[in-house]
Amino acid sequence: MATSTENKIAVHQLIESRWSPRAFTNESVSEEQMETLFEAARWAPSAMNEQPWRFIYATKENREAFDKLFSCLVEGNSWAKNASALFITVAKKNYDFNGKLNSVALHDVGLATGNILLQATDMGLHVHLMGGYDAARAQVVLGIPEGFEPVAMGAVGYAGDPESLPEGLKTRELAPRQRKPLSELAFKGEWNQQ
Repeated sequence: MATSTENKIAVHQLIESRWSPRAFTNESVSEEQMETLFEAARWAPSAMNEQPWRFIYATKENREAFDKLFSCLVEGNSWAKNASALFITVAKKNYDFNGKLNSVALHDVGLATGNILLQATDMGLHVHLMGGYDAARAQVVLGIPEGFEPVAMGAVGYAGDPESLPEGLKTRELAPRQRKPLSELAFKGEWNQQ
């Protein structure tokens, strides 16, 4: 696992130890484990309790479905073929109660996905989220209906040996985790104020 930069403020251990590897072992992730991840997502907060998140997933045991999901990824994410499971997050664009645009649907899908990441970490699993995929292809090959928008994809599994990766990816895998300083991210009262 890549080392992290030093935390100046203590956070929960699940947050600190969450990591997005590219190297995965060939150990299987069970249907029950995947259901647990999505159960964690189900309990995320959402505007008007709309719960606009949807997930399509496949474990490697269902090779045909796994390959469909994998076919949506761009070449730079070819390492994900070694993950035990793949999933895509999808947002329902409009509210059920009035049919109007849900302007925070993507935010809420992100909250649900955050729950998946923390639940996975607690279970000894790792999730690597990816924006590098073909959303239009996903819409077609995965049968995502109108009114729903693909958001991101994720690879799930157990962290593997970085030595198994091509040199460029191995270097990225072993690099220290970095985060911008809090002073660049959180402002008091108005933009850019400390």
